[in-house]
Amino acid sequence: MYEIVAREDLSDLTYLLEVKHPLLAQAAQPGQFVIVVSHELGERIPLTIADFDRKRGTITLVIQAVGKTTREMQQRCQEGTALYALVGPMGLPSHIADAEKVVGALGIMGEKIDISTIVDAFSALLGRVSRNRLGNIMARARMTLLYDRSVIHRALVLGTSNKTELLLGYGTLHGDLASAINPLGDLYKTQVRALAAHLKVPLSIRRKPPSADLWPDQSDEGEFGFSYDEADRLLALLIDARVSRKTAIAAGYKATLVDRVTRLVVRSQFKRRLPVIAKVSTRSVGWDFRYPRDWRS
Repeated sequence: MYEIVAREDLSDLTYLLEVKHPLLAQAAQPGQFVIVVSHELGERIPLTIADFDRKRGTITLVIQAVGKTTREMQQRCQEGTALYALVGPMGLPSHIADAEKVVGALGIMGEKIDISTIVDAFSALLGRVSRNRLGNIMARARMTLLYDRSVIHRALVLGTSNKTELLLGYGTLHGDLASAINPLGDLYKTQVRALAAHLKVPLSIRRKPPSADLWPDQSDEGEFGFSYDEADRLLALLIDARVSRKTAIAAGYKATLVDRVTRLVVRSQFKRRLPVIAKVSTRSVGWDFRYPRDWRS
C-alpha cells in the first residue's frame, strides 16, 4: 500500500495526488509513467509522473476524471488513504526526449499516447505471454493508433523501415512494417545514418544504438549477433551485386555470417509481399490486376 500524503483539486475534473514511494521516487525520470491500482479490485491504469521529490520519497500524479476508474479514484483517493499498487517507473525517458526534440525541430504536431492499457488488456486476455509475442503486440498497438490517427487527419502513415531491416525481416508484420508509403525502404541502415548526418539530425540521436524500444536494454544488433555495418556490406554483395556464397566468403566474410544473413533474408520473404492469392479466375488481384492502368487510371 502506498500512502497519499497530499491531494489538491485543480478543477472539477482534475486532481493532483502526491504519493509516498521512496524507491520509485529515486528511480523516476522525466517523461516516465507508472501503473496504478487504487484498490484490490480496481483496474490498472497508466499515469504519467508529473513530478518527483527524491528527498521526500514521493511522486506526483495529475489525474483527469474522464472514465469510470479515474472518477472512482477522484472519490476514493483522499489524503491519508493509500493506493493498492503502484508499479514503475516505466518508459525510456531519453528516447521520449529525443522524439520530442525531432518533433520540435520539424515543427510538426506530436502526440504522446500510452499503449500500456492496450497491451495489458491483451496480456490479461491471453495469460502468460512470451517477450517476443508481447513485443509484436506492442508494435501492432502502435500501428493501430497510427492508422486511427491517419483517418482523423486524412493522412498517410509514413513507414520508417530501412532496406537492411526489410531484407533481414527485422520488423513486425502489421506492426512497424505497415505503412502507406516508405521513403527509406531502399536505403541501407548505414545510408540512413549518412542521410541523417546530411540533414543535421542531432548527434545524440544518430549515435543511439538502434532499438525498437519494446523492452529495457533491447538493441537490434544485440538480437542479430552482428552489426549493421557488417550486414550492409554483406547485403550489398549478396543482393545488389548478386554474388555467390563462395564469392562472399572469398571477400573475407565468415561462412557463419553469410549463412545466417542468407537464412534471415530467405525466411522473411513473406513479410515483404502481400498475401499470396490462389488464382482461380482470368483476372486475379495480385496476379493480373496489379497496375493503375488495370482500372481506368
